[in-house]
Amino acid sequence: MRLWHEALIGSLPRQQLLGQHREAAALRGGGWGKKHATVDYVFTHSPYKLYQYHELIMAEMEKRGYRPAPEWHDPSYRGKNLSPEIDVQPVPRTLPIYPEHDDAYLQACLLNLANKGILIEG
Repeated sequence: MRLWHEALIGSLPRQQLLGQHREAAALRGGGWGKKHATVDYVFTHSPYKLYQYHELIMAEMEKRGYRPAPEWHDPSYRGKNLSPEIDVQPVPRTLPIYPEHDDAYLQACLLNLANKGILIEG
């Protein structure tokens, strides 16, 4: 799976939005640091960046009436079965959160979604 460009979060259909929550939670949990071709760049940044991204996802979920577990709003939370082993120090919020999420990445995400039959204007 991939992390969608943050500019698309508000337009993602339900399935993709909830999938992003699962992906971010998995990456924050036991998946932290585990190789995965499409999201390896996440591990070159502070874990706080992933928390910032996950907060965007959860804010959109809440806007749509979903209720993610409140524990995920804690930057150190890694899931029910994991203790916080990663030092999660706050870092400034950048726009985009990940520099890899540039215009080319946005276009790649739009094409990926279009190939799934999901048309979003970017």
